[in-house]
Amino acid sequence: MKSSFTIHPLGDRAILIEFTRNISISAHEKIMQVSVHLKKQNYSWIEDVVPAYTTLTIFYDPLKVSDPYPYQTVCQNMAQCLSAVDEEWKKTSKTVEIPVCYGGTFGPDLKKVAAMNNLKSKEVIDLHSRSLYRVYFLGFSPGFPFLGDLSPSISAPRRKIPRKYVPAGSVGIAGNQTGIYPQEGPGGWQMIGRTPISLFSADQEPPSLLQPGDQVSFVPISEEEFVKRKGEQRS
Repeated sequence: MKSSFTIHPLGDRAILIEFTRNISISAHEKIMQVSVHLKKQNYSWIEDVVPAYTTLTIFYDPLKVSDPYPYQTVCQNMAQCLSAVDEEWKKTSKTVEIPVCYGGTFGPDLKKVAAMNNLKSKEVIDLHSRSLYRVYFLGFSPGFPFLGDLSPSISAPRRKIPRKYVPAGSVGIAGNQTGIYPQEGPGGWQMIGRTPISLFSADQEPPSLLQPGDQVSFVPISEEEFVKRKGEQRS
């Protein structure tokens, strides 16, 4: 795979590989290919590999790099790996259906998002659940998936004043992104619905149901079905 990239130091224990400054599926596919390839190499000094929208961060232990100049050695190894990546990540990525109860107490911002876009609430639900989203990366809180690309017809800015409490499973919109809060806590996204299933469990491996590179589809459900499936765990 031929690709242009720039390597930046992040302190003395990490590097950031920047592939582009524009978010796109093709750029993210390259990032996932490199991420999977690196995890297969079993470098003793790599501590973690973290993909994001347009970058890949490599955390490493400089004391385990057998060279007096660990940063240069890590950069050289990464450059070599980038010329030898494959597409095996496609075999492990998956498509996950996420049931969502939209509106009402589950999605208190649904009507506002509809009004912002001159739509009816049902039209927002239809547009949101019609798309197939890519998990670009996990962040903010354990297992929180940043999903794209959201239809511009239902985009909405973050709330000016974040909520102090957002229930676990809340599905939100922020700009051209949509995401799911795996745990309860504060949040500034526009809440349009909630899923009854658990997205994160420290007792399972991997702990997060969704992984970078996965695809997500949202399936509207009734309040009755939400109650029936509340707390549902993945198999």
